[in-house]
Amino acid sequence: MRLQLLVRYLITLLLLALAIWLGKALWDHYMYSPWTRDGRVRADVVNIAADVSGIVTQVAVKDNQLVRKGDILFVIDNSRYIAALAQANANLDNYKTEKSRRSSEAARRNAVDNAVVSAENRETASFAAASAGAQYQAALAARDLAQLNLQRTVVRAPVAGYVSNLNVHIGDFAAVGAAKLALLDSQSFYVEGYFEETKLPLLRAGAKVDIILLSGNTRLQGHIVSIARGITNRDAGTGRELLADVNPTFNWVRLAQRIPVRIALDKLPSGQILVAGTTCTVKVR
Repeated sequence: MRLQLLVRYLITLLLLALAIWLGKALWDHYMYSPWTRDGRVRADVVNIAADVSGIVTQVAVKDNQLVRKGDILFVIDNSRYIAALAQANANLDNYKTEKSRRSSEAARRNAVDNAVVSAENRETASFAAASAGAQYQAALAARDLAQLNLQRTVVRAPVAGYVSNLNVHIGDFAAVGAAKLALLDSQSFYVEGYFEETKLPLLRAGAKVDIILLSGNTRLQGHIVSIARGITNRDAGTGRELLADVNPTFNWVRLAQRIPVRIALDKLPSGQILVAGTTCTVKVR
């Protein structure tokens, strides 16, 4: 009877010790192993804006459409730019004729004997030829600018990616520099993991990383590219006297700061849809 009771006590103690050991192991794994649930899928976002102003006459894409580099996104009315190019060409022809006339005049005066044409007249003719040449170069630059503006009435995709937040329609007025849509670069997807500062000693550039997407538990592989060297201090600012405005309150429970870590994907998944802003779990091997 006593032996059975002793065995029960020993089993209970062993189970208790095992529970304590497992609890400590899980705590150490959660607190000190290099992993985080706070990961985000990111991508480079290109804001598309018109380089010239005008009325939108054509929208060649739809929201969330995949486009290739160089594809037409939208077109701006080019009537005034065609007219501007025609005027620039006319001015160029005019200054070209004037340049030719002044150059011929200067050459004739330089060929005449000093007794017929004075040095002052020769100098005046040379200056007039040089001025006509400069005006011709200015007209040539104006023509090139007018031609460039005409080309820029067709807005094309600078990179291959997905059209997002399409906010341009036929009849809209496109102002210079006003973003009309966002283009998500399809080749720029990466992951940003926010690790607690207590895990920084376990992180290094080049370390292999396993990434588990929250959508479908898809597993990806990557590696650490870089670790952020600074985050914003929310408890300190600048007062009216340009002195430090330090928060006088202090929380006894201090949470570890989150440090952004940039992670490159080794290979983009073929059948998986990556959406910038979605969450994932990041584990460093």
